[in-house]
Amino acid sequence: MRKQKKTLRRKSTRPEVIGTIHVHTKGFGFVSPEDKVKYPQDIFIPKHLKQNAVDGDTVKAAININKRSEKGPEGLVISVIKRAKSEMVGTVWMFDPKGNILLYVPALGTSKSALVKKSKKAKYEVGDRLLLHVKDWGEENKVAECRVLKKIGSINDPQTDIPAAIIDFQLSDDFPKEVVREACSFPREVQEVDCQDREDLTQLECFTIDPDTAKDFDDALSLSQDEKGVYCLGIHIADVSHYVTPGSALDTEARKRCNSTYFPGRCIPMLPEQLSNELCSLKEGVIRLTVSILLKLDKEGNVLDQTIARAFIKSRKRMTYGEAKEVLDGKRKSPHAESLKRMQELCHTLRKKRFVRGSVDLSMPETVILLDDNGAPYDFAVHEYDITHQLVEEYMLKANEIVAEHFVRKKLPSVFRIHEEPARENLEDFYSLARSLGFQLANDPTSEDIQALFDNAKKTPHIQQLSIGFIRSMKLAVYSKENVGHFGLALENYCHFTSPIRRYTDLVIHRLLFDPNLPEDLEGIAKECSDQERRSFKAEMSVVTLKKLRLLKKYKERDPERIYSATVTKVKPFGIHFEVAPVGIEGFLHVSKLTQDYFEFHPNIQALIGQKQQESFRMGDNLELLVEDIDLTLVESKWQLLRKIK
Repeated sequence: MRKQKKTLRRKSTRPEVIGTIHVHTKGFGFVSPEDKVKYPQDIFIPKHLKQNAVDGDTVKAAININKRSEKGPEGLVISVIKRAKSEMVGTVWMFDPKGNILLYVPALGTSKSALVKKSKKAKYEVGDRLLLHVKDWGEENKVAECRVLKKIGSINDPQTDIPAAIIDFQLSDDFPKEVVREACSFPREVQEVDCQDREDLTQLECFTIDPDTAKDFDDALSLSQDEKGVYCLGIHIADVSHYVTPGSALDTEARKRCNSTYFPGRCIPMLPEQLSNELCSLKEGVIRLTVSILLKLDKEGNVLDQTIARAFIKSRKRMTYGEAKEVLDGKRKSPHAESLKRMQELCHTLRKKRFVRGSVDLSMPETVILLDDNGAPYDFAVHEYDITHQLVEEYMLKANEIVAEHFVRKKLPSVFRIHEEPARENLEDFYSLARSLGFQLANDPTSEDIQALFDNAKKTPHIQQLSIGFIRSMKLAVYSKENVGHFGLALENYCHFTSPIRRYTDLVIHRLLFDPNLPEDLEGIAKECSDQERRSFKAEMSVVTLKKLRLLKKYKERDPERIYSATVTKVKPFGIHFEVAPVGIEGFLHVSKLTQDYFEFHPNIQALIGQKQQESFRMGDNLELLVEDIDLTLVESKWQLLRKIK
């Protein structure tokens, strides 16, 4: 009886919450409580305490009020209330002695596999990618029993990467017939009647600046200066709301998708191409409908006047980032050179103001995997985040801020993009990382100190590691009808307005600007779009990671002795995590594979130190490695340490 009372008393000290669990590929997870008022923070769930919950499940979790991890409040899953899905994609890994199939399923993580019982009818091989229906989820660390619904292809065929991700992450690929029919019902070009009661801005020198492969042009820019030096900035955003009206088939499908998903070499759009790539896209030389932000700014970047208007424009030029950069560098002639130079000048002014108020510049080069027509990677390219990217970003940030302030000033309902302040201990972990890499930081760094840190880091090999470390210390930015500000941008008011072709929240914002009484389910929209954004990101990263592994595998086949540089990103008692340059893939070495020594973990300095030779491994250390093996089925790489670079 005493034991029962003790159990009941222990349970009563653990608050219980219901929420959605988001599981990391490494096994641990976070539960986002449904009651954000009572439980504003996500609850960290260690790998061994998530029961058999998988990503997206609705669960009941208990919070351990006496324990808090570096990732926030800690708890455990008590039960799974509702499964997010009953179908998953798995890759045939091996066959057990009875002939049953064991499959690796990314959604289940590395500690749990799926089992399909032996069948006389169907024959499968190691590497086959199969769509599975879960019959019995099984206990944690036990197999999930499944049956095969269909074969998608083979892991050895790169053309199956995106189809498998689309199925696994439950993305919508093809549009329903009624949606396509509705999209095709519009004229191919903007009609004169569409331009009535709109501002005619066709006289402005508008142009777009986008990546080489872009087909959906959401935004165009214009910038002039009057005789007093006042900037007249126009940020022109495609008016999707003119065509996609509430309750229509297009609207229903757009809300279901929430956003476009961008895979390497392929986009799963939120809207049919008849709109996204044609009628709504701000293409060169044609009339297009816009919602335009017209600003007057002084030389210090202060807003003197502002107008939000429904308008129509005619883009003078479709420019790529590379072309715009060549114009600014004087390597290419363009009638828009003067406008670009003005944009560069104002961009520097706005960026400086943003950094002064506490926003941190995390821009860094992007590694892009290059694919052939069959989806197989053959090389990579590094895209610098140059001034042309910066100026487009700066003007989009300004437009989003102006629109959010409009809603707040007029006390109108909206969907805000919020980013809550991180936990103090998470920032302390980042400060420790920076100091371990040799950077000087005050005991209680200000935003100016952090920006100075990143400015200095850009001249070193540590910029990527610091940027990733800083991002990991942050909370996720999400959508909410409650405005709590954006910590990362140091803004009290911020929303997403500039990409209505590819984000549903932006489309809703456009509607609310001109009809604030629309009966929109803003709370539901915010949650759905936040969840779908996370799902799309995971789908995108799953394909990107696999493409990177395929590229490393190709490199190994060409040159087995190829040496890779890497930087230690995390030190644990059982080994070190590192990032391989320049492809940006993560790897791991167990302590037994470091050197012929016995290593002890020193938590106070986050280091592994050998007892005999006193060799150490710390965050920021540079390594030289060889690829031992690439396992596409398990989506992992194995490495051999050659040396630590002194």
